[in-house]
Amino acid sequence: MVSFEMNDRKKIGLGLTGFGIFFSFLGIIFFFDKGLLAMGNILFFSGVTLTIGLKSSMQFFMKRNNFKVLFALSLSLSLSSQFSPLIFTTWCILVVVQGTISFGAGFFLVVIGWPILGMILEAYGFIVLFSGFWPTLAVFVQKIPVLGWVFQQPFVRSFFDSHRGKRMPV
Repeated sequence: MVSFEMNDRKKIGLGLTGFGIFFSFLGIIFFFDKGLLAMGNILFFSGVTLTIGLKSSMQFFMKRNNFKVLFALSLSLSLSSQFSPLIFTTWCILVVVQGTISFGAGFFLVVIGWPILGMILEAYGFIVLFSGFWPTLAVFVQKIPVLGWVFQQPFVRSFFDSHRGKRMPV
């Protein structure tokens, strides 16, 4: 069994991750404040990197199973006037979006000043990146004393059991 040794680098990483989550929360509370969200993103990413290490971070963010099919969009726009008809058709097909790319693009959009669109992209990337961790989190939440009672009710438990995939080790 692998032990989790708590050295100074990991303590600093956990602190940075906590501050990153706190600043991101404040940024959302203060109507998507660009500065707080950018600070939260930078602190969160650097904290995760310090906590699990650079090599493990690169392996996590570059996993091959983060590829998901998002959507295929077709947009047709017809412009015409009385004298010169112009038909402009654009096909935009977006087939594969990787969780890492959408998280990074959202991070970039938040930093350059588009916080709402950036947070939407980051949320999608976060869900794709941590999709293997949700079943483990569901089992953990079911073991919390007061909150676990709610999640152990038959209708809630059947919902989680139907959506539960393979558990990832923590």
